[in-house]
Amino acid sequence: MSTLTVLVLLFSYSTSRGATATVATAETRSVTTTSRQDDATSSGSAPTTQEPASGGDGTTSASSGSSGTTTYDGDAVSTRYGDVQVRITVTDGRITASDVLQVPMEDRHDQMINSQAVPVYDQEAVQQQSAQIDVVSGATVTWEGYTQSLQSAIDQAHLS
Repeated sequence: MSTLTVLVLLFSYSTSRGATATVATAETRSVTTTSRQDDATSSGSAPTTQEPASGGDGTTSASSGSSGTTTYDGDAVSTRYGDVQVRITVTDGRITASDVLQVPMEDRHDQMINSQAVPVYDQEAVQQQSAQIDVVSGATVTWEGYTQSLQSAIDQAHLS
């Protein structure tokens, strides 16, 4: 290996391991993330007609004011790297948006994988109108949590 390669690798290695992180996607929405933890919490919430408000169990649910548009929060699914939770927006019986509420982002590896995979999963959920979405290579654990949370949100919305 060349000296330049060694220096690049050395300086690109993350030494800080923060508990939480926020990532902005191409649409400039923020994604709240959780650190890796072993304790499992899994709870969903029913749709409401208020602005997003945090419940005592850490879940949120909201509905926009427009007719026929409601959001549904899927269950927070515990994976070996942290919780994954998805919110879908349903308009007139169709999924019009899927957004991740929680995803593991403890270290650079998590950030690199999930910042690329989550937008793909969000787009696939809207295109497929189901939790039957393809896995992004390298993000299998996130995919497992994402599809489970997505399915729970779809079930809450009573979509087939």
